[in-house]
Amino acid sequence: MSSEVKLVILISTQAGRGQEQIDAFEKLAPLVRNEDGCLQYDLHRVTDDEDQFVLIERWASKSALEAHDITPHMIAADAYSPTFRAGPATVLHLGSTIPA
Repeated sequence: MSSEVKLVILISTQAGRGQEQIDAFEKLAPLVRNEDGCLQYDLHRVTDDEDQFVLIERWASKSALEAHDITPHMIAADAYSPTFRAGPATVLHLGSTIPA
């Protein structure tokens, strides 16, 4: 049984402010990717909607994700993001892969 944690995070920015999400991510991503236990941290813009994004995160364990959530750079990012986001992000925790 894997202890890996997988998240899909749906992000909407205020109209016309998608670039601010990209700029914030570009500053934050290197710090997050350097954290112990970070396996993936990638932002994708939704096709044909410049204000919609999906963030894919994978962490080696629940404890690695919990440590990530309380880093100074994440606390600062969480405080700043409401200035350009349309509302809170929707965080989806993925379960195990369903065999075909």
